[in-house]
Amino acid sequence: MLYSRYFIPTLKETPSDAEVISHQLMLRAGMIRKLSAGIYNYLPLGLRSIRKFENIVREEMNKAGAIEMLMPSVQPAELWQESGRWQFYGKELLRFKDRKDNEFCMGPTHEEVITDMVRREIKSYRQMPLNFYQIQTKFRDEIRPRFGLMRGREFIMKDAYSFDVDSAAADLSYEKMYNAYVRIFERCGLNFRAVEADTGSIGGSSSHEFMVLADSGEDAIVSCDSCRYAANVEKAEVRPVSVTSNAELMSLEKKATPNKKAIIDVAAFLKVPVETTIKALVCTNGEGVFAMALLRGDHDLNEIKLKNAMGWEEIRMATDDEILAASGAPVGFLGPIGVKDGLVIIADVALNGMSNCVIGANETDMHYVGANPGRDFMIERIVDLRNVVAGDACPRCESGKMEMWRGIEVGHVFKLGTKYSEKLNATYLDADGKETVIFMGCYGIGIGRTVAASIEQNHDENGIIFPIPLAPFHCSVVALNPGKETGVLAQAEEIYFKLEKLGIDVLFDDRDERPGIKFKDNDLIGIPLRIVVGSKGLAEGKVELKNRKTGDMQLLPIDEAIEQVRRIVDNALVYE
Repeated sequence: MLYSRYFIPTLKETPSDAEVISHQLMLRAGMIRKLSAGIYNYLPLGLRSIRKFENIVREEMNKAGAIEMLMPSVQPAELWQESGRWQFYGKELLRFKDRKDNEFCMGPTHEEVITDMVRREIKSYRQMPLNFYQIQTKFRDEIRPRFGLMRGREFIMKDAYSFDVDSAAADLSYEKMYNAYVRIFERCGLNFRAVEADTGSIGGSSSHEFMVLADSGEDAIVSCDSCRYAANVEKAEVRPVSVTSNAELMSLEKKATPNKKAIIDVAAFLKVPVETTIKALVCTNGEGVFAMALLRGDHDLNEIKLKNAMGWEEIRMATDDEILAASGAPVGFLGPIGVKDGLVIIADVALNGMSNCVIGANETDMHYVGANPGRDFMIERIVDLRNVVAGDACPRCESGKMEMWRGIEVGHVFKLGTKYSEKLNATYLDADGKETVIFMGCYGIGIGRTVAASIEQNHDENGIIFPIPLAPFHCSVVALNPGKETGVLAQAEEIYFKLEKLGIDVLFDDRDERPGIKFKDNDLIGIPLRIVVGSKGLAEGKVELKNRKTGDMQLLPIDEAIEQVRRIVDNALVYE
């Protein structure tokens, strides 16, 4: 491809509305342009990277036995009403009516559509297992679209759906997709983690998120420094630690703590370690049910764990008025002693073995000291409720400690079970002729989001540093002063054609621009390898080869430079 005939509208300045580095660099490199909030044109350079990733995804999906199809973006409301998600999904679902006043939505995902198709077509156990996938445009009406392709409203997604006869068979399909995802992100040259995750609004019994590690990641994840355990902070388990104390139990005593609401302030005022305090937090499912969560003072509540422990669909912190109505206690001095009947009291496992604690006295400016669980107040349930922190013991191995990372979610796999097949009556006849509900799984990858995440992980002050598998071009050939130096353009063109014959994607920078401008543009758009052809080098029969990632530059004979490019590209693209 000739640079002079291609369309790469680079920008010198960073657009003011671009917050994260991938958004800034994709705009500056001429990969995308904004049409509306969260909606982008994919310009030729950006589309090349997206197509490169799509090809990797297709190859691995096909190897795993998935079958490609394409479903409509426009979906009838009836299917979403049948699954129960028409109202539950909320305002992110873009709803509209056709000229006949029928309700539709723009698909943010396709569980309903694919389940409807399968229930019409699959009748026998002999037709399974099946796995269908598509690469298609989705729409989610984000309240605050931002970060370019990282959180847009319209986006390209690969979604796959498996159908099996039972839970054990569904586990095999899940494992195939999990392994395919590992291969996909390894082929892209990305540093990632597959982490255990909450199933969220999609539902199901188990799931894993695939996270590209980057300092700018929105998600907090943890992984063991010894074994392969990794999880989203929302899902990460805490290993229970038994606490035994031989201290004599103190008597319960109420003490004044004027204007001391925060745990750290209460502990300092009473001159006790924060670890001996218990904080009480009240949450609700929004439907009139309230729970008081008790945690050690230095621990933070994981609302997802509490939601799951209570079996709620939704969760939020109770308002001050709701707390007073549900418990009879003022905010800041809340505790489990003497609260109103009907309020569920649930405690984190860290409270096991604690004694002589400080808790709120349910009275303004007052706390109890010497409080002991079991003697002074009762706990209905003890479960894991807190967030994991760095240094916690690994819940899966004996020697590991937990490390904290920031991650960008680029893929998610779910074992759905029968959540959708039951509601939409997707069944089959088993070997005995009995009607049985189909077991499902679903598997998504953000296509544009993965390309953006690769930039978040691979860049420097000069621009993008694309991994070779995702680079729009593998190599650039830069002709220096082609209009002035005799033979430079012809030799550069010959190198360009030789590389193309070897199957290398090449961008030939034949522009009549200053060398500095060419170098800056090539660095900005992130092409991994660059061959510079100039009159001084040609006088010795040599060209300069630069590796964008390492910064290494070599002056090599022309044929050797070409062979080096071929070898580097082939090694990056070959995956065993």
